[in-house]
Parts: sequence; structure tokens; C-alpha cells
Amino acid sequence: MIKRSKQRDSIKEFLSGRTDHPTAEFIYSHLREEMPNLSLGTVYRNLALLAELGEIQKISNGTGPDHFDGNAKPHNHFFCKNCGRIIDLEMKSINFIDDVAAEGFPGRIDGHVTHFYGDCPDCLKTH
Repeated sequence: MIKRSKQRDSIKEFLSGRTDHPTAEFIYSHLREEMPNLSLGTVYRNLALLAELGEIQKISNGTGPDHFDGNAKPHNHFFCKNCGRIIDLEMKSINFIDDVAAEGFPGRIDGHVTHFYGDCPDCLKTH
């Protein structure tokens, strides 16, 4: 069993209920106000552990820093190609794509990660 830590609890609490998917640096800068001795390395290590334990999600889009989601339940994300926002998508399940992918694959498909890209509503208004 992993020992509880004040830093890890603070990170998890900071992420709970948020929908903006902050970066480790953003989390660090906000938690540092209440925990002046907190290091960025500690934040990264605890985020990695929380993601590994399935308590949060680490979101990578291939460019730029990773973002973190306090909602660990499976759900899809939308990436705005203009402003970089990451938005949770509320949609019907597309888990059937595991079966579609498995049709021509001799191995075993255990799941998928799907990201959607385009223009967010705010960017559509300005372009």
C-alpha cells in the first residue's frame, strides 16, 4: 500500500471538480501559494503516481506539455487546434470501435484512446 502524502492529497483535491485540464506547471504554481516548500519535481512525481493508480488521467496530445484530468472515468476529449483548450466531450459511447479494430487484428484489443480536434466554440466566434 502506498503511504498517503499531504502533497498528493493537495494535488488530487486541486484537480477534483476542475474541467480545465491544467498542466503540472499550473498546478505547481497554484499549490505553491499554500505549500511554499513544494517542488515542481514533487508535483510531477505525484501526478505520475496518481495517473498510474488510475485516480486521475494524464492527457497527452503529442505537442506541448501533458495536461491532467481529475475525472478518472473513461471519457473523450476535444482539443482546440487554435487556443489549445482541452474540453470534455459528453457523447454516446463509441466502445464499439474496439470490436471494429479487432476484426482484422490477430491480437487482443483492451481499449482505446480517442481525441477529437477542431475549433472550440469560442474560437469559432472569433474566426
